[in-house]
Amino acid sequence: MKRIDKNAGTGTAALTAFLTLAAQPALAHTGVGPVSGFTAGFGHPVGGLDHVLAMVAVGILAAQQGGRALWLVPAAFVAMMVVGGVLGVAGVALPFVELGIAGSVIALGAVIAVGRRMSVALAMALAGAFAVFHGHAHGTEMPLNASGLAYGAGFVMATASLHVAGIGLGLGAAKLARPLALRFGGGAIALAGLALAAS
Repeated sequence: MKRIDKNAGTGTAALTAFLTLAAQPALAHTGVGPVSGFTAGFGHPVGGLDHVLAMVAVGILAAQQGGRALWLVPAAFVAMMVVGGVLGVAGVALPFVELGIAGSVIALGAVIAVGRRMSVALAMALAGAFAVFHGHAHGTEMPLNASGLAYGAGFVMATASLHVAGIGLGLGAAKLARPLALRFGGGAIALAGLALAAS
């Protein structure tokens, strides 16, 4: 008798969820809701689909690469995001921030979909380069009267939490022997990024 796999529809459900969410506006930018203090800093990355997808993708990429990449890739993202945040607060202009953010979703999703191993240094550089754009958006949108440290701590904590969620998804897929589902999810992330870039 043929065994029925209860997890067979997981990839399809994930794709449907990603594409449904992609149709919604990205709300992580330009003054949506209160933007001061720890709570607002924490809410900024989770308030927009572009940020959420990129942060989760970094975690999935780290899990997909394994070994030291599991913590070094997210750490590189957070470190360079802080650099970008400082640049944004200081008023240093960075061209194509929104394009860089949407591009991060597309590129990270595509790398996951391809499923190839890369050096830890290359994975860190990829994550870190895109992190500057995300950090710059956070820093630029912090109002002058905000508590910079509290706001910064909030968006760092939210980012790290989303990385952990991505790592959990990646490790869970590996444990269930579902590497193709993970790659399928990466493709869905890339498609969502294309939809965000077009909107």
